[in-house]
Amino acid sequence: MIEARRLHILRAVADHRTVTAAAAALYLTPSAVSQQLTALEQETGHRLVERSARGVRLTPAGEILLGHTNAVLAQLERAEAELAAYGSGAAGTVTVAAFATGIAQVVAPAVASLAGSAPGIRIRVLDTEGDASLPMVLDRQVDVAVAVEYRGAPAADDPRLTHVALYAEPFDAVFPLGHRLAGAVEVPLAELAKDPWIGPYPGNPCHDVVVLACESAGFQPRLEHSSDDFRAVVALASADAGVALVPRSALRGMDLAGVAVRPVDGVAPTRRVFAAVRRGAEEHPLIRPVLDALRATAEGGVRRSGLDRGDRGGGGATEEGAGRGGPHAVRR
Repeated sequence: MIEARRLHILRAVADHRTVTAAAAALYLTPSAVSQQLTALEQETGHRLVERSARGVRLTPAGEILLGHTNAVLAQLERAEAELAAYGSGAAGTVTVAAFATGIAQVVAPAVASLAGSAPGIRIRVLDTEGDASLPMVLDRQVDVAVAVEYRGAPAADDPRLTHVALYAEPFDAVFPLGHRLAGAVEVPLAELAKDPWIGPYPGNPCHDVVVLACESAGFQPRLEHSSDDFRAVVALASADAGVALVPRSALRGMDLAGVAVRPVDGVAPTRRVFAAVRRGAEEHPLIRPVLDALRATAEGGVRRSGLDRGDRGGGGATEEGAGRGGPHAVRR
């Protein structure tokens, strides 16, 4: 009989593509991961992975088993959720990984809301960039990720995750007060093609938004300055170091005295923010209130700020999910 924990290891190896990286994500030693893979191959009677100097890849038999693995692990998450609901497990800790402005926009208000509506649930928040939080969910290091769509993210039909749409927000153009376009009502991105740019590092989902928007306007931005902190980006713009695109929510509460902030002409660059959990545990009594609070907070923020409701058509299932496990995950 195949052991479920070995299936989880197989999926981690497929996700991370090296035994060492999978072991680090699972808090195991590489030798322990290799031993479990060998045991799984013995249980199935098939060679499941091929090792090379460049990493590990699944064999055709491994790919077949991986497809079943996603379904099996999702069903186990559902079983765990039902058992937790049966035991009325309405007290415990849920760990949420989110990027900084997502924490300010939805996570922190949701924490405050849950303190009144579900006082038995303790939320632990980790400030994590959107491209890192989804792997943390898959590796069971956290229960919920508040993340942003980005190139290379799990596809909309990924069987491992369930998404809950939160909000979508535009990026505004930010440039020095003395810039030639400071008097414009809206800024055509193509007019900024020859300017030096300030932006997030590659790998940050916002970097993708900026680059794709500029490419759509017909040019590659000349990124001369890089920072993942939008306060630093605005400070550099005020120092006449270049121009930038900044998410609207990130500008709230900043000192904008030295910059001009203008909406982008035409279709504005947009980031879509969602909560993601492992598929299969969507009705876990600790996770369900957190997802509901995040969604309610996002909807309230949309009404107050004019952001768009980030309705999405996919992301595994389009509604719930979560689970337990890992050193930071749900604890009852």
